[in-house]
Amino acid sequence: MVSDRRIVLLLDVFDQAFDHRAWHGTPLWGALRGLSHREALWRPRRGRHNIWEIVLHTAYWKYIVRRRLTRDVALAFPRAGSNWPPLPAPADARAWKRDVALLKEQHRLLRQAIARLPSSRLGARAWRSTWSNAANIFGIASHDLYHAGQIQLVKRLQRGA
Repeated sequence: MVSDRRIVLLLDVFDQAFDHRAWHGTPLWGALRGLSHREALWRPRRGRHNIWEIVLHTAYWKYIVRRRLTRDVALAFPRAGSNWPPLPAPADARAWKRDVALLKEQHRLLRQAIARLPSSRLGARAWRSTWSNAANIFGIASHDLYHAGQIQLVKRLQRGA
């Protein structure tokens, strides 16, 4: 059990941004609820990201923050690419379910890393980052919320297309 109140607060913010109820509205996981792979593939315009790409991007950055917190050079993202990993081939319903599960797993693993982080390291600079460990944790929660809003907007645009 986590006893440091600062880490408890960071975990609460992290959870609210991903899959817990919060005053701000729909978190990232909620924005994905019920989406089919076809809906996830819809692109608002050429050169714009679709929801599936956003899912892979958010999973990748959860991995990066976990790597920064743990300083584990052996960690590797389970998909090829970085930042905006390419979509799988074929991009079908089965692959969509795998990539949504990948996001959930990366969230779970990062949450474990946050809970295990010694409170004495919160203010320390994260590995290969200009920001502190605490800023990386808060930042990844903010990242989830940004992309949750983006997904909600893409869904609205898709309904109007």
